[in-house]
Amino acid sequence: MKNTIAPVLALAATFLSPLALPQQASAHCQVPCGIYGDERVFGELEEHATTVTKAAKQITELAGKTDAQSAHQLARWVANKESHAQSIQQIALDYFLAQRIKMPAGDDKTAYNKHLGLVHAIIVHAMKVKQNADPAHGEKLAAAIVAFKTAYNAK
Repeated sequence: MKNTIAPVLALAATFLSPLALPQQASAHCQVPCGIYGDERVFGELEEHATTVTKAAKQITELAGKTDAQSAHQLARWVANKESHAQSIQQIALDYFLAQRIKMPAGDDKTAYNKHLGLVHAIIVHAMKVKQNADPAHGEKLAAAIVAFKTAYNAK
């Protein structure tokens, strides 16, 4: 049986390479308008995390198949996982770190430092999702988002 997956993946890489370029997330416009939708943004993060976990499961399922349709779907799931993980990182950076997590005026920086650490964990787990096809990384990412949301809402 002729191996058809390698040429299909090479062709997919050609078309998917523009996806590897930095993408602009629509987390917020960064104009000092004071209009924020934290719950909406957390909902987006949670939806992205669910998507990357599903994508990893689909990638694992399709990995051993050699037909062209499976190779096509595999390439699409990989691109989808990458895109959603990148969106999570952009939201964490552009919305939370740049705008919502503020340095406290007083000496007590406990909550501030906790928030920074939790957002950093989200960014790192999103990176791990990009690097791996193990659904466990998506589950860890989802847990990191929940941990941050809990701490953030307790402020």
